[in-house]
Amino acid sequence: MQLWELFLIALGLSADAFAVAICKGLSVRKLTFDKGALTGVYFGGFQALMPLIGFWLGSRFQNLITSIDHWIAFTLLVIIGSNMLKESRSKTECLNPSFSVAEMLPLAVATSIDALAIGITFAFLEVNIWLAIALIGVTTFVLSFAGIYLGNSFGLKYKSKSECFGGIVLILMGIKILLEHLGFLS
Repeated sequence: MQLWELFLIALGLSADAFAVAICKGLSVRKLTFDKGALTGVYFGGFQALMPLIGFWLGSRFQNLITSIDHWIAFTLLVIIGSNMLKESRSKTECLNPSFSVAEMLPLAVATSIDALAIGITFAFLEVNIWLAIALIGVTTFVLSFAGIYLGNSFGLKYKSKSECFGGIVLILMGIKILLEHLGFLS
Protein backbone atom coordinates (compact mmCIF):
# COMPACT_ATOMS: atom_id res chain seq x y z
CA MET A 1 0.00 0.00 0.00
CA GLN A 2 1.36 3.40 -0.97
CA LEU A 3 1.81 6.39 1.33
CA TRP A 4 -1.00 8.40 -0.29
CA GLU A 5 -3.40 5.48 0.26
CA LEU A 6 -2.40 5.25 3.92
CA PHE A 7 -2.92 9.00 4.25
CA LEU A 8 -6.43 8.75 2.76
CA ILE A 9 -7.26 5.93 5.19
CA ALA A 10 -5.86 8.05 8.04
CA LEU A 11 -8.12 10.93 6.97
CA GLY A 12 -11.12 8.63 6.74
CA LEU A 13 -10.48 7.13 10.17
CA SER A 14 -9.86 10.58 11.67
CA ALA A 15 -13.26 11.85 10.54
CA ASP A 16 -15.13 10.34 13.50
CA ALA A 17 -12.64 11.76 15.99
CA PHE A 18 -12.79 15.13 14.21
CA ALA A 19 -16.59 15.15 14.43
CA VAL A 20 -16.56 14.23 18.13
CA ALA A 21 -13.88 16.86 18.78
CA ILE A 22 -16.11 19.46 17.14
CA CYS A 23 -18.95 18.43 19.46
CA LYS A 24 -16.59 18.48 22.43
CA GLY A 25 -15.54 22.01 21.45
CA LEU A 26 -19.19 23.04 21.48
CA SER A 27 -19.54 21.90 25.08
CA VAL A 28 -16.58 23.92 26.38
CA ARG A 29 -17.02 27.53 27.41
CA LYS A 30 -13.34 28.40 27.78
CA LEU A 31 -11.09 26.36 25.55
CA THR A 32 -7.40 26.15 26.43
CA PHE A 33 -4.42 24.70 24.60
CA ASP A 34 -4.23 21.92 27.21
CA LYS A 35 -7.78 20.76 26.47
CA GLY A 36 -7.12 20.78 22.73
CA ALA A 37 -3.88 18.82 23.14
CA LEU A 38 -5.51 16.36 25.56
CA THR A 39 -8.28 15.71 23.04
CA GLY A 40 -5.68 15.12 20.33
CA VAL A 41 -3.67 12.76 22.55
CA TYR A 42 -6.70 10.68 23.52
CA PHE A 43 -8.11 10.38 20.01
CA GLY A 44 -4.77 10.16 18.19
CA GLY A 45 -3.37 7.68 20.71
CA PHE A 46 -6.30 5.31 20.44
CA GLN A 47 -6.48 5.67 16.66
CA ALA A 48 -2.82 4.55 16.57
CA LEU A 49 -3.20 1.74 19.13
CA MET A 50 -6.27 0.07 17.64
CA PRO A 51 -4.81 -0.71 14.17
CA LEU A 52 -1.78 -2.22 15.90
CA ILE A 53 -4.06 -4.53 17.92
CA GLY A 54 -6.08 -5.34 14.79
CA PHE A 55 -2.90 -6.02 12.80
CA TRP A 56 -1.71 -8.41 15.49
CA LEU A 57 -5.07 -10.22 15.52
CA GLY A 58 -5.25 -10.36 11.72
CA SER A 59 -1.67 -11.68 11.49
CA ARG A 60 -2.57 -14.57 13.79
CA PHE A 61 -5.35 -15.74 11.46
CA GLN A 62 -3.88 -14.72 8.10
CA ASN A 63 -2.94 -18.25 7.04
CA LEU A 64 -6.51 -19.44 7.59
CA ILE A 65 -8.18 -16.82 5.41
CA THR A 66 -5.63 -15.75 2.79
CA SER A 67 -7.90 -16.81 -0.08
CA ILE A 68 -10.66 -14.42 1.00
CA ASP A 69 -8.62 -11.61 2.58
CA HIS A 70 -9.54 -9.09 -0.14
CA TRP A 71 -13.24 -9.77 0.45
CA ILE A 72 -12.74 -9.23 4.19
CA ALA A 73 -10.90 -5.94 3.59
CA PHE A 74 -13.58 -4.81 1.12
CA THR A 75 -16.45 -5.78 3.44
CA LEU A 76 -14.95 -4.13 6.53
CA LEU A 77 -14.15 -0.88 4.71
CA VAL A 78 -17.60 -0.68 3.09
CA ILE A 79 -19.37 -1.41 6.39
CA ILE A 80 -17.31 1.16 8.27
CA GLY A 81 -17.70 3.73 5.48
CA SER A 82 -21.45 3.15 5.19
CA ASN A 83 -21.84 3.52 8.93
CA MET A 84 -19.96 6.82 8.80
CA LEU A 85 -22.25 8.03 5.99
CA LYS A 86 -25.28 7.07 8.08
CA GLU A 87 -23.87 8.86 11.13
CA SER A 88 -23.25 11.98 9.06
CA ARG A 89 -27.02 12.37 8.71
CA SER A 90 -27.89 11.74 12.36
CA LYS A 91 -28.59 14.43 14.90
CA THR A 92 -25.77 15.38 17.23
CA GLU A 93 -26.10 15.02 20.95
CA CYS A 94 -24.47 17.38 23.39
CA LEU A 95 -21.31 16.13 25.05
CA ASN A 96 -20.24 16.57 28.63
CA PRO A 97 -17.76 19.47 28.94
CA SER A 98 -15.52 17.43 31.27
CA PHE A 99 -12.08 16.24 30.14
CA SER A 100 -11.79 13.57 32.84
CA VAL A 101 -10.59 10.06 32.03
CA ALA A 102 -14.13 8.77 32.62
CA GLU A 103 -15.43 11.14 29.93
CA MET A 104 -12.60 11.00 27.39
CA LEU A 105 -11.72 7.29 27.45
CA PRO A 106 -15.11 6.04 26.19
CA LEU A 107 -15.09 8.68 23.44
CA ALA A 108 -11.56 7.71 22.37
CA VAL A 109 -12.44 4.01 22.30
CA ALA A 110 -15.73 4.61 20.46
CA THR A 111 -14.08 6.71 17.75
CA SER A 112 -11.26 4.20 17.24
CA ILE A 113 -13.16 0.90 16.93
CA ASP A 114 -13.11 1.36 13.15
CA ALA A 115 -9.32 1.55 13.32
CA LEU A 116 -9.24 -1.92 14.91
CA ALA A 117 -11.01 -3.33 11.86
CA ILE A 118 -8.64 -1.43 9.56
CA GLY A 119 -5.71 -2.99 11.43
CA ILE A 120 -7.12 -6.43 10.69
CA THR A 121 -7.33 -5.41 7.04
CA PHE A 122 -3.71 -4.21 7.12
CA ALA A 123 -2.61 -7.70 8.15
CA PHE A 124 -3.80 -9.02 4.77
CA LEU A 125 -2.18 -6.28 2.70
CA GLU A 126 1.39 -5.19 2.18
CA VAL A 127 1.43 -2.44 4.79
CA ASN A 128 4.25 -1.08 6.92
CA ILE A 129 2.24 -1.15 10.15
CA TRP A 130 4.57 1.26 11.98
CA LEU A 131 4.26 3.88 9.27
CA ALA A 132 0.50 3.30 9.10
CA ILE A 133 -0.12 3.71 12.84
CA ALA A 134 2.16 6.75 13.02
CA LEU A 135 0.33 8.39 10.13
CA ILE A 136 -3.09 7.52 11.55
CA GLY A 137 -2.16 8.72 15.05
CA VAL A 138 -0.61 12.01 13.91
CA THR A 139 -3.42 12.76 11.44
CA THR A 140 -6.04 12.09 14.10
CA PHE A 141 -4.17 14.19 16.67
CA VAL A 142 -3.98 17.17 14.30
CA LEU A 143 -7.61 16.90 13.16
CA SER A 144 -8.91 16.39 16.71
CA PHE A 145 -6.90 19.35 17.96
CA ALA A 146 -8.26 21.48 15.13
CA GLY A 147 -11.77 20.05 15.54
CA ILE A 148 -12.15 21.09 19.14
CA TYR A 149 -11.22 24.66 18.20
CA LEU A 150 -13.54 24.65 15.19
CA GLY A 151 -16.38 23.35 17.33
CA ASN A 152 -15.74 25.97 19.95
CA SER A 153 -15.68 28.70 17.31
CA PHE A 154 -18.09 27.65 14.57
CA GLY A 155 -20.36 24.93 15.89
CA LEU A 156 -21.64 21.86 14.03
CA LYS A 157 -21.06 23.16 10.50
CA TYR A 158 -18.24 20.66 9.72
CA LYS A 159 -19.35 17.57 11.68
CA SER A 160 -21.55 15.88 9.10
CA LYS A 161 -19.30 16.87 6.20
CA SER A 162 -16.26 15.28 7.83
CA GLU A 163 -18.10 12.04 8.59
CA CYS A 164 -19.50 11.91 5.06
CA PHE A 165 -16.03 12.50 3.56
CA GLY A 166 -14.49 9.81 5.78
CA GLY A 167 -17.17 7.30 4.84
CA ILE A 168 -16.75 7.90 1.12
CA VAL A 169 -12.96 7.57 1.34
CA LEU A 170 -13.16 4.24 3.19
CA ILE A 171 -15.74 2.82 0.77
CA LEU A 172 -13.62 3.84 -2.23
CA MET A 173 -10.49 2.28 -0.67
CA GLY A 174 -12.43 -0.96 -0.11
CA ILE A 175 -13.57 -1.01 -3.74
CA LYS A 176 -10.00 -0.32 -4.92
CA ILE A 177 -8.61 -3.21 -2.84
CA LEU A 178 -11.25 -5.59 -4.19
CA LEU A 179 -10.72 -4.52 -7.81
CA GLU A 180 -6.94 -4.93 -7.44
CA HIS A 181 -7.29 -8.47 -6.06
CA LEU A 182 -9.77 -9.43 -8.75
CA GLY A 183 -7.32 -8.22 -11.43
CA PHE A 184 -9.27 -5.19 -12.68
CA LEU A 185 -6.65 -2.70 -11.41
CA SER A 186 -2.90 -3.08 -11.24
